[in-house]
Amino acid sequence: MTHFCHHISALILLVGSAFAADSPAPFHPTTHAAVNQANTELWNKRIDSHGVILDFVGDTPTPEDCTLGKPNAIGWWSPIEDGPMFTGLYLPAACERARRSGKEEDKAKARRLAEGLIKCASVSNVPGFIARGMGTDGMCHYPLGSDDQTHPWFYGLHAYCMSSIPSEQERSQIISKMKEVATALEANDWKCPCDGAFKGDFRGAFRGHLFRDAVRYLYMLRAMHDLTQDKVWLDRYQKVLAERPNNSEQTRIQICAEGYARDHEAIKNIDDYQQWIYVGSQASLARLIAMETNETFKAQYQAGLALNASSSLKSLEAHKLFDNQDTKVFGDADWRAVYDTWFPQPTQAEAQRLSSIANKAKRGERKHYESRYMRNPLAAAAIVALVGDGTGRDAIERTIRHYDYSKLNMSVFFFAECAHYALPELR
Repeated sequence: MTHFCHHISALILLVGSAFAADSPAPFHPTTHAAVNQANTELWNKRIDSHGVILDFVGDTPTPEDCTLGKPNAIGWWSPIEDGPMFTGLYLPAACERARRSGKEEDKAKARRLAEGLIKCASVSNVPGFIARGMGTDGMCHYPLGSDDQTHPWFYGLHAYCMSSIPSEQERSQIISKMKEVATALEANDWKCPCDGAFKGDFRGAFRGHLFRDAVRYLYMLRAMHDLTQDKVWLDRYQKVLAERPNNSEQTRIQICAEGYARDHEAIKNIDDYQQWIYVGSQASLARLIAMETNETFKAQYQAGLALNASSSLKSLEAHKLFDNQDTKVFGDADWRAVYDTWFPQPTQAEAQRLSSIANKAKRGERKHYESRYMRNPLAAAAIVALVGDGTGRDAIERTIRHYDYSKLNMSVFFFAECAHYALPELR
């Protein structure tokens, strides 16, 4: 297995060097300059007063919006659509930036993000519910969370608690909240509960047969043991690791070794468009490798990690198609005008149906353009960087240096920092 991982790493380096010759001129002369610009742009405009990353700069939803479900009850296409997901995925990078710089201002930024994540888990009386973000009154929120919001919530807070930033009191308080959420999820068979008019429903779960189901579920159980040292979490982890989920002939640990290629049929266009939803899965593999003591299991996690990185490397190259001078319209910033159709949504299916209705003339093409040629390459860069040994560094840094971050509308450019701070520090 070790020989296999070395072979994959060598292949990644070979592919990366093959792309180097025809790379476009970068916007930034150095990766350091690019990362600092991305950091400045993120913190100046795109993190709300609670410490939660916004999807984009736009009108904050009101209590009425959240209650009625505008633009839809899921909260999709609003500025608070992905708060815990983005904040949780970014927080480990913020912690590593603070460790490298030693600056109090960077530590304060990481602390603020952790506070934002705790806030997302504290605005509802439904145990285990993680709000997507908060509206204008600091409490209102959309009733539907998801597994995509819940797993990064754990990932970010786990990294923060294991850093040197929090005080012992703060660390203890965060772990207590994480135990509360994890215990509620365990009681719900690891299904994510809803709130408000959808209380009693669930949206998303972790015990399925896909790669991203298996790796995130195993990670959360193992992380809870890492934080609490309570044997019950380790016992649960070891039990489900050897289980075969429904509709699977492989155990969860075997599923992890297959990487995200297993999910291609269920989730279309992963390599071209959906890398962003696999950054957390790759990060989970990296953390499982660090926490696992069984060498056989560790090798299976390493196999999945290397396969994902090898598959993702080619996705970086789409950055070449992004023009920093592009002037396409990002109409989504005025989400009320773009998603101006509304009707009551008594079911999740109706909420999802409403989310598909848009004023295309007002929406413009910029969101798709940034998603395809900025979000996907930077997310892929993070996936490759999370191998942790510097594999693909040249291709990753070329991608990070390409963008003028001051001209981007979507906040997902934070993946540039995720990629940079996952690479080993150069000495």
